[in-house]
Amino acid sequence: MQILNAEQTALALPYAQLVPAVAQAARELAQQQINAPERLVVPMAEGGVLLAMPAVAHDLSVTKLVTVHPRNAAHGLPVIQGEVVVMDTATGRRLALLDGPTVTARRTAAVTLLGIQTLAVQKPTSALLIGTGAQAAAHADALVEHVGIVQFWVEARSLASAQAFCTALQKRHPQVQAIAVDDLEHALPTTDLVLALTTSRTPVIPAHIADHTLAIGVGAFKPDMAEFPPALLHSRQIVVDDLGGARHEAGDLLQAQVDWSQVSSLASVLATPLPPSKQAPVFKTVGQAAWDLAAARVAVGFI
Repeated sequence: MQILNAEQTALALPYAQLVPAVAQAARELAQQQINAPERLVVPMAEGGVLLAMPAVAHDLSVTKLVTVHPRNAAHGLPVIQGEVVVMDTATGRRLALLDGPTVTARRTAAVTLLGIQTLAVQKPTSALLIGTGAQAAAHADALVEHVGIVQFWVEARSLASAQAFCTALQKRHPQVQAIAVDDLEHALPTTDLVLALTTSRTPVIPAHIADHTLAIGVGAFKPDMAEFPPALLHSRQIVVDDLGGARHEAGDLLQAQVDWSQVSSLASVLATPLPPSKQAPVFKTVGQAAWDLAAARVAVGFI
């Protein structure tokens, strides 16, 4: 069995291969060719949770064990910790052990990239990031490397955090212009993308954004969390990465009491694109073990 650390796992998951792998996994999941039950969520101390996420396909199987402790940053510890075990489905032979947070960050960003590729009404050149954690950093890198975005605005709980994030982003990508935003209510930039990457329990995405702006909610993954305001959800077409998971975990949609019959899955939109419109939909992701399986397929190909 190959054991990959965080750096090795990242190198084994290039977005050029990961994004189409996620698209293929979405199609297979919709066709019931991947067996991926809803993740098991077990409460832990200090508001943390243990997530167990298995997925089985004809070629590979995976199990991801991840802990999420939102308060760990205050202790100098990672918020997300864990690992992904990759197995040969036919024999159960262990093939690889991947770094869980790296898989989570990159496959989540790949789902976002696939959503942008599928749902954006125009090629994006700018993005507003709400949040400055590991997911925000992974998404910023993905947007620069895969989409070519060089204009970012960043909003966080404190202006200092947003400014520090911008400085770090520009060190990694000198061509990027990154600006910290202090008050979205009064200084909302006109941008092609708005990405929320927080564990907020109150909406952080502005209710009123330009029609062409694609808003994506990534961070909220529990029923008591919410990044989208109800007004925005009720005014636009809603697309989710996984319909089954969203019905239980997308706090934004649950609290807004959306009409689930009008919510589309990413797989269904891949099969039948939405009608052309000047107004972008909103895209909510909650995560799915099938996306970890997609990452495992790419990583095994690089080992």
